[in-house]
Amino acid sequence: QVQLVESGGGLVQAGGSLRLSCAASGRTLSNYVMGWFRQTPGKERDFVSAIRWGGTLAYYADSVKGRFTIARDYAKNTVYLQMNSLKPEDTAVYYCAAKQSSSVQTDGKWYDYWGQGTQVTVSS
Repeated sequence: QVQLVESGGGLVQAGGSLRLSCAASGRTLSNYVMGWFRQTPGKERDFVSAIRWGGTLAYYADSVKGRFTIARDYAKNTVYLQMNSLKPEDTAVYYCAAKQSSSVQTDGKWYDYWGQGTQVTVSS
């Protein structure tokens, strides 16, 4: 079992920045893919970004490319999502997810473990 706990959400003005954290416990993540997703009321959970724990290639949704960056801290067993130039349409609950695999997938249904989510609200 992998436990994921997100933090770092909040209220920010458009153009501002936030850094989300996802602290993982329970397993060594060396063979895991870590992903970030977001969801607004009444809509499906959308892919935001993902990376293999031991890899360097990061994947991003087109809507966040150039503004968001995913990163890992091996010592802290934590994955981050740095969000810059935030827009009101980035408002959502952001979820961290994990899947034991060697390849990255962008479909949320593929992931096995999920955090509780953290709210990000961007005001105009």
